[in-house]
Amino acid sequence: MGYEELLKKAYKDIPKSENTGERFDIPKAAGHVQGSKTIISNFLAMCSTLRRDPQHVLKYLQRELATPAIIDGPRLILGRKLPSSLINEKIKQYTELFVLCPECKKPDTQLKKEDRITTIKCSACGAKHPVRAKI
Repeated sequence: MGYEELLKKAYKDIPKSENTGERFDIPKAAGHVQGSKTIISNFLAMCSTLRRDPQHVLKYLQRELATPAIIDGPRLILGRKLPSSLINEKIKQYTELFVLCPECKKPDTQLKKEDRITTIKCSACGAKHPVRAKI
């Protein structure tokens, strides 16, 4: 067997990569239902991945899910039973509204409050946009 044939065989045996090439993935909520409450056990880890204040994320989730919630250590306790698909959808919406830059779609942004208007400032491309959603 020649070098070229061995190389082709090696490339054929390599598993295909599932990675999309993006350096930022929207975090998924990990949790469970306990009685009539939903507990998200990785809430603070999600907030640190998004680089947002946990109180800001909490306020958004409370408003969107129409349920009371409290932060208990690294976890979030929601006041009613909710499916994880709904929670993950709301986290995705939050990321699109408050984390990703509208111009370059990178997560290198900061929220700034100027007067009564909240703006999102991108560190990667320098774009600055007002945030439409109110919390």
